[in-house]
Amino acid sequence: MSFPWAKQYTPSHPAMVWLDERLPLPRLIYGAVGAGYEVPRNLNYFWNFGFMAGLCLVIQIVTGIVLAMHFAPNSAIAFDSTEHIMRDVNWGWLMRYGHSNGAALFFAVIYLHIFRGFYYGSYKAPREMIWLLGVVIFLLMMATAFMGYVLPWGQMSYWAAQVITGFFTAFPLIGDGLKEWLLGGFAPDNATLNRFFSLHFLLPFVILGVVILHIWSLHIPGSSNPTGVEVKSKADTVPFHPYYTAKDGWTVGLFMVIYGLFVFYMPNSMGHPDNYIPANPMQTPAHIVPEWYFWPFYAILRSFTQPLLFIPGKLMGVLAMFAAILVWFIMPWLDRSPVRSAKFRPLYRKFFWALVVDVLVLGYCGVSPPEQPYILLAQLATIYYFAHFFIIVPLVSSIERPEPLPFSITEAVLGHDGQAALAAKG
Repeated sequence: MSFPWAKQYTPSHPAMVWLDERLPLPRLIYGAVGAGYEVPRNLNYFWNFGFMAGLCLVIQIVTGIVLAMHFAPNSAIAFDSTEHIMRDVNWGWLMRYGHSNGAALFFAVIYLHIFRGFYYGSYKAPREMIWLLGVVIFLLMMATAFMGYVLPWGQMSYWAAQVITGFFTAFPLIGDGLKEWLLGGFAPDNATLNRFFSLHFLLPFVILGVVILHIWSLHIPGSSNPTGVEVKSKADTVPFHPYYTAKDGWTVGLFMVIYGLFVFYMPNSMGHPDNYIPANPMQTPAHIVPEWYFWPFYAILRSFTQPLLFIPGKLMGVLAMFAAILVWFIMPWLDRSPVRSAKFRPLYRKFFWALVVDVLVLGYCGVSPPEQPYILLAQLATIYYFAHFFIIVPLVSSIERPEPLPFSITEAVLGHDGQAALAAKG
């Protein structure tokens, strides 16, 4: 967002003047992440997860390109080529562990980023497009991660592909054909690996393109903030650089420490032991489990065990799994409250934390065996999940009495005193 008080880029060095006249790239960077981009002065550390998500994407692309140079997408040697990367390629173990653990931490960062948006109402007008593009990014990440999970061609990789694509057969008429189209055959095989490898390599660059649109759309209305109050004066903002580049830098350092702990000290802690066994189509694992970031949606998928009216349970599970994410697209229109931030919405805040607990319960059910009492618990949690979005959020937004909002961002930071009032006039 371009405020009238924002600093404008004026190159002084002759070389920069020449470049700026022909390709205004320095001006673009200065206005996007430099001192020319003004942001609310009260952003807390939850606003750092967007920058960390960008860092995770860069790590995944760089390590993925290196791994692609040595991986063989052939069902006969895919598992052996993965072991070759680990044992024979210089620093191959680092690239492989960095990529696999980076994916898990990428999703951890994204989930925190998404739920920050739920809590502070970042999906509300005029930032609906930012939110919609964010959901598109998440869907692309899910597809990319699933295809990447299949590539090592271990037992869990093979059977995850078999089971997950098998759920598409629930669609009447087109189901069997859809599964064959996804796999390139009747079962996961060489064609599956080639397709999944190609798409897994391509989709991160598609994600990068959507991320650029996401950032571009962010710069039109400007960043939201914990109060949900819009910027009213120069006193409400500070330049992104150096204030938030320093703040982001601190959390990036902390993130890299956590990332290093996983890569160097517990690289297999988020993987499954069965994936270090070569794929065997003749031996089904005792318990097929996806990666942890799929657990809540996997629980929703498995919670439909009986037909609902005339719809088979298997089809209902697939539809519910997709609907669990697609409902986020309409969140800006489900929540009609004029107040954005849950800081000033006491009733909504309680239900937000109930949703967090519900998602954690779904995750627990997703990793648990498909038996009682986990199936019943997953069914109850699934009912609450959809009730939260379609019943609770619209109802709360219409009956809730929010707490008084601060007059400005400056008042929220400095308090109700003369200094705040004087700063607000600035």
